[in-house]
Amino acid sequence: MPDSSAGPCQHETDASFERLTRLYLENADAVDLAVGSHNMRSIAHAIAVREELGLPQAQLEFQTLYGMAAPLARALTDRGERARIYMPFGELIPGMAYLVRRLLENTSNESFLRQSLSGDEAPEALLADPARPEAGAAAPTVGVSDRPPFRNEPPTDFALAEAREKFSAALASVRSEFDRHYPLLIGGDSVETLAQIVSLNPSRPAEIVGRTASASPEDVDRAVAAAEAAFPGWRDRGVAERARVLGTAADLLRGRRAELAAWIVYEAGKPWREADADVAEAIDFIEYYRAQAVTLLAPERLGGLQGEVNDYLREPLGVVAVIAPWNFPLAILTGMTSAALVTGNTVVMKPAEQTPVIAAKLAALLHEAGLPPGVVNYVPGAGEVAGAALVDHPRVRLIAFTGSREVGTRIYAAAARAARGSRHLKKVLAEMGGKNAVIVDDDADLDESVQGILASSFGYAGQKCSACSRVIAVGRVYERLIERLVEGARTVPVGPADQPATIVGPVIDAESQERIRGYIELGKRLARPALIRDVPPDLAGLNGYYVAPAVFADVPVTCPLALEEIFGPVLSVMQAESFEAALELAMDSDYALTGGVFSRSAAHLAAARERFRVGNLYINRPITGAIVGRQPFGGLQMSGVGYHAGGPDHLIQFVEGRVISENTLRRGFASDRLA
Repeated sequence: MPDSSAGPCQHETDASFERLTRLYLENADAVDLAVGSHNMRSIAHAIAVREELGLPQAQLEFQTLYGMAAPLARALTDRGERARIYMPFGELIPGMAYLVRRLLENTSNESFLRQSLSGDEAPEALLADPARPEAGAAAPTVGVSDRPPFRNEPPTDFALAEAREKFSAALASVRSEFDRHYPLLIGGDSVETLAQIVSLNPSRPAEIVGRTASASPEDVDRAVAAAEAAFPGWRDRGVAERARVLGTAADLLRGRRAELAAWIVYEAGKPWREADADVAEAIDFIEYYRAQAVTLLAPERLGGLQGEVNDYLREPLGVVAVIAPWNFPLAILTGMTSAALVTGNTVVMKPAEQTPVIAAKLAALLHEAGLPPGVVNYVPGAGEVAGAALVDHPRVRLIAFTGSREVGTRIYAAAARAARGSRHLKKVLAEMGGKNAVIVDDDADLDESVQGILASSFGYAGQKCSACSRVIAVGRVYERLIERLVEGARTVPVGPADQPATIVGPVIDAESQERIRGYIELGKRLARPALIRDVPPDLAGLNGYYVAPAVFADVPVTCPLALEEIFGPVLSVMQAESFEAALELAMDSDYALTGGVFSRSAAHLAAARERFRVGNLYINRPITGAIVGRQPFGGLQMSGVGYHAGGPDHLIQFVEGRVISENTLRRGFASDRLA
């Protein structure tokens, strides 16, 4: 399919528009095309392609805006073309921004529309082929971080019957593999333990997804020893070979995408699209990091003095402990693991207790891709046992952790204590959650705002560290926004994760369910309940860990609902008198992970860019769904420490620098030293 994105130059955008016009007209049996444009060349091109393909005149519709390009609309109707004229109507005040935009387009001396309709432009200029820009036209801009080998993995389109049928078959196949046992993997060997972890399906907890071994401190010690023994060989393979092996792993993930997503549906309770995106993100992490590593790890020659050579090397650290969360059981686990591996480190992988089966699948896949024994070791276990042993181990060089603030701060403190026998200080990368706010300005597009907030708050039952849990409405938009949010939240589908329509599936376990219910009861006492939905009665027989969406208004700034990470489908709405006050309220938090602003005001958006200091700020869009390479993800303050995952700086944390300086002005020559 032709590139549908707008280019940085007008001619690029026009050329892309024409490619898409031809594509749709070539498929006129499946698509009805309407061309909404005031660009004479674009309109003429559409007519020419229609005639070239022998399509009837009625096959194509043109759309223009009332009060703009009236001569163009008349010319179309005079030709007998289907022409639709759009005219805005509605409330006056919200419509003023639209009116001002139209006035500027009609009256600005630099307006493309005004220039093209002035009668002063030569026909040759108006109809110039955008695919052949004039000499001297601006060249496409290419950012320094653009890397042609990397492309994001596209999401599965479940609107297609074929995709739905394939995933339904994968769900059925995976269900037939429930309740199998998965051992530890240490040094390439399977290791059994007396203790076990039983993984349940949160949609139907009576179903056992699988059972895994549960590592003891002794098992962890053996895993670290295996990783340490494998380190020199893996380090010395070189970045190109390591990238090749990881590329094989990415290909295996692609080939088993539906199967792995099905495991995520059952074990993590993620709905279809969320589970599919989890696998796509895992592939993205591998492909992005292996492309980055080839450049990052190339030796650098520094200086330029005669008689002196200075080489700067970036080399791996050693054994990396990867402690992963349950809410992105494949994506984050794969991201942290692949970052460590491609830079030449070896890994001891401890997944969350709620999702050990998906991690077992990843460990097996990595070995199938060609990782030598001991390079990746799989040690599921209790956090206070296996996790603590891994954090305290003297031969672990780096801890990559994603999880709660409580656990993350304990890890950070423990890592700072140099263990007996250790010859280094541990590094810690930690992502620890957020209390994320979305500001809705008084001039914001409410349709866009409500849609973005609902997706950010209730997708995957709010169990994302990036999820929106606070909404701050500016001025008079407050009550209208609450009304719209309530109506939207009332209709969000709640159900088992394996049902394709589900948006709000179960929360991860019974402990989380009780904790979230406690916050809802607290909200009833301390705030104004705008919506407290009951779990649909047809789910009662499943005994799943369901919590339906809840929306609270008039939430006091000191209320726990406004301060604490809930990690569930609970939304708090507050009012600010001004945009300045909204910014202060948004930043009044220990956390600073994600945030969002919906506004039409350029001045307010500029202020947000400067003062809304969170790791990821999203403007006029949802605040969840960061994409590797496009929106690197990470937090500030108590939301974490370390460079953003999926970004250009992330891999630097997995290496250390070394300088070799040689004086090449030798005195004398010893030939017997050549051998």
